[in-house]
Amino acid sequence: MRKFATLALLAALALPLAAAPNSSKRAAGQASAPVSDSDQTLRAMRDELERSRTRLALPGVDKPFYIEYRLLDLDVRNVTASFGALVSSSTSRVRYMSVDVRVGNYHLDSSNFISEDGFEGFLGSTGQVGIDRDYHSLRQDLWLATDQAYKSAVTQMAIKGAFLRSLTKPPEIDDFSQAPPLVKVDARIDPDWTSRNWDNEARTASAALRNFPDLFGTRVNYYLIYATTYLMTSEGTTVRTSRSLAAVEAALAAEAADGMPLHNFYAAYAGRPAGLPDPAAVSKGLVQSATDLIALRSSPLVPDYTGPVLFDAPAAASALAQMLAPSLSGARPPLSATQDFEAFLQRFGGRSEWSGRIGTRVLPASVTLVDDPTYKEFQGQPLLGGYTADDEGVIGQRVSLVENGVLRNLLMSRRPGPDLQSSNGHGRTALLSDPRPLSSNLFFQSAEALAPAAVRQKFLDACRDDGHEWCLEIKQMDNPALSSLHSQDFSDFVGQMAGGIASGERMPLLVSRVYVADGREEPVRGGVIEGLTLRSIRNILAIGNDATVYTYMQNPAEGLAATALGAFGSAQGGIPSTVIAPSLLLDDVEIHGFHGEPRRLPVVSAPPLQ
Repeated sequence: MRKFATLALLAALALPLAAAPNSSKRAAGQASAPVSDSDQTLRAMRDELERSRTRLALPGVDKPFYIEYRLLDLDVRNVTASFGALVSSSTSRVRYMSVDVRVGNYHLDSSNFISEDGFEGFLGSTGQVGIDRDYHSLRQDLWLATDQAYKSAVTQMAIKGAFLRSLTKPPEIDDFSQAPPLVKVDARIDPDWTSRNWDNEARTASAALRNFPDLFGTRVNYYLIYATTYLMTSEGTTVRTSRSLAAVEAALAAEAADGMPLHNFYAAYAGRPAGLPDPAAVSKGLVQSATDLIALRSSPLVPDYTGPVLFDAPAAASALAQMLAPSLSGARPPLSATQDFEAFLQRFGGRSEWSGRIGTRVLPASVTLVDDPTYKEFQGQPLLGGYTADDEGVIGQRVSLVENGVLRNLLMSRRPGPDLQSSNGHGRTALLSDPRPLSSNLFFQSAEALAPAAVRQKFLDACRDDGHEWCLEIKQMDNPALSSLHSQDFSDFVGQMAGGIASGERMPLLVSRVYVADGREEPVRGGVIEGLTLRSIRNILAIGNDATVYTYMQNPAEGLAATALGAFGSAQGGIPSTVIAPSLLLDDVEIHGFHGEPRRLPVVSAPPLQ
């Protein structure tokens, strides 16, 4: 009898549960009132969601308690140039959908579980849809995706239930938190590609690098993105949000005389294309990046070192983004039927150092840490990490994470955790991946901040007290997602760093040796920071009052998001974020010199660029 019931269920799962949506005028007439513009997307989502909510059912199986439709409408302009020549220029338009259907209830549902088959059933049903915003075509796509998502949820719930029954002590944390429905329909922003000649700007800006014949390769990328996101749920949430993002991201590569590979990058971001710097300003930034890179070719290798290290404000902000990412999230990781996922989190630095520590000291007593998506600017500089509602339809809230060094709160999505159960509007994602608790505009502040000159003096004094002839100053941290000329280079970096990233292995890019006697600076190359974790910044020798805005893109890729590697992203699919932080003086930092194998230099010198 049980076997027959199983076969019957499998047979039911093989066929659509409801008929295809009727494309006749009668079906169109049953739709709810259209929005004020010509966009039929919300109307199609609303009508198909209502039909699924009332009719989606399998015999002997619970109906869905939650249905969610998400759509992403992208218009992208991408221009790439190298040494003044156009490499590529394209404009694209694409729309993606994601359907999430859950069975069970808020306490225990079909989500947050990784079976032995891996992530299947965890990401929902996704795919491309038509770009015309056609009502009937979209309903057809949603119908099939909803059917697939429901059947997957039923199967996943059965597997998850069997796994939970095998546990001596099943987890008691809810799978999903409730949130008040939000109705927020913003006007769509139509793309404008003609206000500036982007092809010419890329050519002009990249041509400045012709003056650096020692560069092995360069890529100057202009990304102009207009994104309209749609969210509709069976709880009553309806959201349409339009945003734009513009970026110039450049990678530069060279080699030292001993064959050591070297690289640098340049990045500029704006909330809209018109806000990007003009070609002259981009050229100036590229020239500075190239100058710094070429200086490294003749610089000495950094020896193994342990002692005081001064992080300039941009480097400090970048390092904080890497260290804080895994620990800011209060959501529990998904339940896994295998040990592979646990090992995966451990390897990629996805384990939180702050879980279960609310009410304890985690940072110096003078430090306050706040994440606030409602901020638009800081000291006249725009903050690109802000938003009104997160990607789960929850209004973004100011979250005071650390007060006077004591952990008070964590960032939350609608996935509860061991310390907190409700969302505070930080469920963020890109390209319709699973929303996670991620930072927006993160402020690192101290009540005992010192002027930069005073911080530098404390740095030199600490070096002298430790008996050092010189100490190290880090001016810029690496971002391999930007500094890698090719995607394979970034993949290789992830593979190489995965083993050490969890234990605090960090990659500085521009490092100077500062001599105690006269303050003289000398660039050095090849160092890797070891053991730089949140534990190492509980005691900071000095904090500056020179807070700077560090804009970066969080990487939403599976396996990287919300880990230390999640701070390495680009505008091509990344999540805009900012860290506002000052310079930091740390004591007893360990840096290892370069011990890798150098490459063979080219047999023939490069051809002239002029």
